[in-house]
Amino acid sequence: MSAPRVALSTTTAEPGLTGGRLDGIGVYSRALLGALPQAGWQVRPFSFAPPGGAAALSVGRALPRSFAGATLRDLLLPSALAPLRLPADPADGRVPELFHATDYRIVRIDRPVVATLHDALPIAHPEWCNPRLRRLKNWLQGRAARRADHVIAVSQYAVAELVECFGVDQRRISVVPNGVGDEWFEAPAAAAVAATLARYGLRPGYFLFVGTLQPRKNVERLLEAYLALPPVLRAARQLVVVGAPGWRSAELTRRLAAARQNGENVVWLSALTEHEQLRHLYAGSGVFVFPSLYEGFGIPVVEAFAAGVPVVSSNATSLPEVCRGAALEVEPSSVAELAAAMAAMARDEALRARHVAAGRRRALELTWAETARRTSAVYHSVLSS
Repeated sequence: MSAPRVALSTTTAEPGLTGGRLDGIGVYSRALLGALPQAGWQVRPFSFAPPGGAAALSVGRALPRSFAGATLRDLLLPSALAPLRLPADPADGRVPELFHATDYRIVRIDRPVVATLHDALPIAHPEWCNPRLRRLKNWLQGRAARRADHVIAVSQYAVAELVECFGVDQRRISVVPNGVGDEWFEAPAAAAVAATLARYGLRPGYFLFVGTLQPRKNVERLLEAYLALPPVLRAARQLVVVGAPGWRSAELTRRLAAARQNGENVVWLSALTEHEQLRHLYAGSGVFVFPSLYEGFGIPVVEAFAAGVPVVSSNATSLPEVCRGAALEVEPSSVAELAAAMAAMARDEALRARHVAAGRRRALELTWAETARRTSAVYHSVLSS
């Protein structure tokens, strides 16, 4: 008997649509694409291409309509006529048993739909999101989420928000944490790490942050905390910020540039997209700092754990659940507390060693293989109900 087949949404994993750099949802979609076959599933990747943009797809096959077109069809046509039909596989004529929407692009499809809702940020904290068409987008998202046959939340923290903000029935939600790939547990070749660091003018032992520059990531306070450190520590350890500019990041990018011009050891890498180079940057760092105000999960923290880097993390939203004591947690609104934690982690070797060991243990519990196994259990539950 052949393995069951799932249609997986891979729009956010398409380099041609994302500019080459994957955000957390893109990392999640790509990871499931690789891990689900080991959990017993044949995976057919599908992507929503913009009108006339199918040539930009390299990961998934284009769905019959763009997301905007499929959403409009949902709104205008009676439900009996609205479902999007998944195309059969030309090789064997089989149609996938279900569709997994990994990225909030949820439309009616002629198969059961599992939807991963990573957080409820646009509704819970609209002040951190682009206001353009926000109300319409939130209404459409909530409407679509309620129609999914089953919802996956990436943390227990997210469940209450999904119930409150999207109106999802809690009985239709399963918690399946995100993970980290096996390669993160392996130390990259020292020569490769050295070459990447030299390319970007970095010295080993720096403070590292990874994430899109946007208000909820709290990078402004991270910069303030770094500049509050003693001069001797700033001279010894750079602050390296890896992330593309996002919404409302103009003032932050100005401040990063100003710090650099003032002779501070601040490096902003805005266009780094290569996965191996990112691994090299983790390997060359001394402390990973993640002071985010809001996370549905926080994949970079687990990447740092697996890479053997001690972590200073915010104690907000889902992060304590993800870290389980493996990070040195701080109140993200306190610059002084953040600076003290950064200094302690940089100077206290015993503290560093404890958190490195705890982080590796925690990362071993959060692998993409385990995510795929638990996701497979959700699929089987939906198909048997």
